Amino acid sequence: MLFNSFTFLVFLPVVFLLYWFVFQRNLKVQNFFLLIVSYIFYGWWDWRFLSLIIVSSFVDYYVGSQVYKTEKQSKRKWLLGISLLVNLGFLGFFKYYNFFVESFIDSFSLFGVSLNINTLQILLPVGISFYTFQTLSYTIDIYRKELEPAQDIIAFFAFVSFFPQLVAGPIERARNLIPRFQKIRHFDYDNTRLGLKIILWGMFKKVVIADNVAILVDTVFNNPESYTGVPLLVGSFFFAIQIYCDFSGYSDIAIGTAKLFGFELMTNFNRPYYSKSITEFWRRWHISLSTWFRDYVYIPLGGSRVSISRHYTNLFITFLVSGLWHGANWTFVIWGAYHGVLIVLENFWKRNVKWSFSSIMGHTANKYFKLLTTFILVCIGWVFFRANSVSDAFYILQNMFIDVGDYTNVQAIALKFRGIGLKEIELARILVFIAIMELYHFYERKGNIWEQLSRWSLPFRWGVYYILIILILFFGPHGQVQNFIYFQF
Repeated sequence: MLFNSFTFLVFLPVVFLLYWFVFQRNLKVQNFFLLIVSYIFYGWWDWRFLSLIIVSSFVDYYVGSQVYKTEKQSKRKWLLGISLLVNLGFLGFFKYYNFFVESFIDSFSLFGVSLNINTLQILLPVGISFYTFQTLSYTIDIYRKELEPAQDIIAFFAFVSFFPQLVAGPIERARNLIPRFQKIRHFDYDNTRLGLKIILWGMFKKVVIADNVAILVDTVFNNPESYTGVPLLVGSFFFAIQIYCDFSGYSDIAIGTAKLFGFELMTNFNRPYYSKSITEFWRRWHISLSTWFRDYVYIPLGGSRVSISRHYTNLFITFLVSGLWHGANWTFVIWGAYHGVLIVLENFWKRNVKWSFSSIMGHTANKYFKLLTTFILVCIGWVFFRANSVSDAFYILQNMFIDVGDYTNVQAIALKFRGIGLKEIELARILVFIAIMELYHFYERKGNIWEQLSRWSLPFRWGVYYILIILILFFGPHGQVQNFIYFQF
């Protein structure tokens, strides 16, 4: 079930009313109701894949309770191994089996050896990468003696399958979310009102910006050889906008929806394109995943408390694995490796270079130079992330500056864009929508924007809400409901 579908528009208010006004008196009944509606939400795509979530939940609930009771270290490792084997086994089979088989065959073909290994017609279960990591945090934290196991199996199952963030995060830690399932929740009007505002803003970013920008992005990236110069440049820039609005829009809707039911999910994006370094970008982008890899991959590898060369290796491996997590394609592996190299270079620079550009160009100019440089480097990485193949990605990077000088006036540029799916007025609208988002980011620097808005007059506040609703209803490409990009991961 998609957040931006008519089905969800009916589903959400019905579930909300039943949750608060029928099942609110008994915590276990309320949790069981959340569990059932979460399974309905997920099963709307393909009910058969519910079996994976159920098996994963049973295994980790049992493993968690047994690891906590067991003092013998060898047995605790063996139990944790069961959790890792089941969860990563599901993930590896459904997401990576064909990728590794094809890569294995291709590697032997380089030496003239032909292997006859069949691939499988495997459907990727929606959200498997997200709920797998979420439930793994539970067993690993218990193994580390940082968490006690859940006493209520219904609460644990509801935690694993909680529908607002089941499919694309934020990836919540068990230590943060399970306690909220074990405490009585009371209806809060102010929290509900705030949740609706966050949902509205997430819908604006997804439907009005991301889905409109996708028209141009898909046209360029699905047939890059037909273009050179400006279309490739703008397509790459617009994909950076699309993926941010699409994914952060999903996160906003998830956070807002969770608030409707009395839950607080972690912030997943914090104006990432205002970062002054790649390191800072990853502290602001997909925060729940970045911190997961930090705590469960980077630190166990040794983190920074090792030799310098080992530290750099740990950084690179973490980003390489992160790239592979995003998808079973060499484009994602290269994207992860690219960011790993940038992070290593940044750390090397900080460790060995004692001067900064601010001594040459001044503090303010240096700040904007870093912002621009970081954004450009991120956009280069996004080319690999979005491209259908490695060869497509290199073609785009090699040809995006060719014939740029041919577009010497606005009319020439407009004609070119008309040929790739956007009229001049549509392109102008998109730029206005992006400007609205940047205005939001400007005020967000001063604190919670919804709290700031509450201090304005009632007509102004409702004017803002109605403008967003009108834009969503009339300026989204509603001919076909668009999937969220991160559903494929």
